Amino acid sequence: MLWVAFMAHPIIVCGHGSGISDAVARRFGKEGHPVAIVARNAERLSGAAKALRDAGVNAQAFPCDLGNVEAVQRLVADVRSALGPIGVLHWNAYVGGAGDLTTATAQDLRGVLDVTVLGLVSAMQASLPDLKANRGAVLITGGGFAFYDPNVDTAITQFQAAGLAIGKAAQHKTAGILSKALEPQGVYVGEVVVTGLVKGTAFDSGNATLEASAIADKFWALYRDRTPATVTI
Repeated sequence: MLWVAFMAHPIIVCGHGSGISDAVARRFGKEGHPVAIVARNAERLSGAAKALRDAGVNAQAFPCDLGNVEAVQRLVADVRSALGPIGVLHWNAYVGGAGDLTTATAQDLRGVLDVTVLGLVSAMQASLPDLKANRGAVLITGGGFAFYDPNVDTAITQFQAAGLAIGKAAQHKTAGILSKALEPQGVYVGEVVVTGLVKGTAFDSGNATLEASAIADKFWALYRDRTPATVTI
């Protein structure tokens, strides 16, 4: 598909951290999109927004609990008021709880799904009028633990990552459904499934192989070309 230039409407980067989400903020900011970065830690987020601005990105910090539906709805309204109608929603948020299903509480598992699915859907719904008007996009960071495979399930058990895996699996299905539901409305939904460790993040113990900037470039390519719905890196 040929690239069609869209107006650089704001992007909401949900679940901002030092890796993929920061690289996405920088990549889209470089292309002129105002950037709203979102996470729970207000102090850390404020510092990250300043670093982005120092790099030439029009960025603002919006602290929010992304597992709280009402807070997510307020977040979208606040971003719209501060930066303008939403053009892109990037969902990078995850929760690492409920690692062992033999001991995890129902509350732990619910907390995972509150962020990975309910928060995502709530943010999409709150942004949808803008996304439709702007032919916008929902971009989702997926994970390889979502895949059904006995070897993957063994690794999930070894790494005590059951909650993360279940959340990403539910999110992967959500992404596919949203892609089909929103395509007729002119809204693109794309997912990058990350199957390895990202350099420079909390999970990197020195053997990570993936560059956050390369993943951000994948997200930009999906946004630009609006196809396919899912890529794996």
